[in-house]
Amino acid sequence: MRVAVVGATGLVGTKMLQVLAERNFPVSELIPVASAKSVGKEVEFKGTKYKVIGMEEAIAAKPNVALFSAGGSTSTEWAPKFAAAGITVVDNSSAWRMDPKVPLVVPEINADVLTSNDKIIANPNCSTIQMVVALAPLHKAYKAQRIVVSTYQSVTGTGVKAVSQLRGERQKEVAGSEEGYEMAYKYPIDLNVIPQIDVFLDNGYTKEEMKMVNETKKIMRDDSIRVTATTVRIPVMGGHSEAVNIEFEKDFDLAEVRHLLETAPGVVVTDDLPNQHYPMPMDAHEKDEVFVGRIRRDESQPNTLNLWVVSDNLRKGAATNAVQVAEYLAANNLI
Repeated sequence: MRVAVVGATGLVGTKMLQVLAERNFPVSELIPVASAKSVGKEVEFKGTKYKVIGMEEAIAAKPNVALFSAGGSTSTEWAPKFAAAGITVVDNSSAWRMDPKVPLVVPEINADVLTSNDKIIANPNCSTIQMVVALAPLHKAYKAQRIVVSTYQSVTGTGVKAVSQLRGERQKEVAGSEEGYEMAYKYPIDLNVIPQIDVFLDNGYTKEEMKMVNETKKIMRDDSIRVTATTVRIPVMGGHSEAVNIEFEKDFDLAEVRHLLETAPGVVVTDDLPNQHYPMPMDAHEKDEVFVGRIRRDESQPNTLNLWVVSDNLRKGAATNAVQVAEYLAANNLI
């Protein structure tokens, strides 16, 4: 199968190449694609070097599927052009997520919505993906009515510039380094937390927070779920963490909750309080699963559960989810 990776030199694009190789996706021809400034650079896939090409050349190469991770404006401009050429696009940006004609897919939950006519498929926001993977089996059993989520998000979610800022600040603090670095954020991130991810909207929430609200409803196919979110950037690499409070219509048994999570696809339960075992970003790093712990009843009101949810945002939150979508399409002869 001919596979294009658009944005192949970026953090997520690089991770897509890694995940495609690790999962032995049937790539007969790899087509790495990036912006004009990156054309001619080389990327490595399964020990072979490939030259990066531009958009028009990539369309002419007629890949079966194109995994996009090149930003919203690029996706808005180029995804329709790829689709018009008969190429199926799996897009990691926010550009198409809330388009009613475009499926928003987490394969463990709603891959069944996909058809061969879907030429643009949206990958959800990283923080939404990990939450709904944990939520889905519980919603099916008890029906979620309201979700309150606070996130603790890795700098890798911002990109290479943010990673460089954190490392530069750490080197300055620890080793007295005078080496300069670019600022990805308005404020220092090392030894700090920033309660803003993306721009503020008129309602006082950020775009990241409203993504979690709106995307959750679309993926779960249930507009009745009420969601409120606070998203926060913290000085870690390796994964996003979330404190999730879920109010259900029906009461639940904690032992059954654990069983539902332990048997859910893509979920690993790490919840051994006597031995202080619970999910942390360092444990999720370079893993594809969503890790759930601190499973406990909210004692302040009925039918309400608290969870701690952690996942590698570059993998399940982006690259892995996109590759899993492509795997489903290939397995079901939809591309």
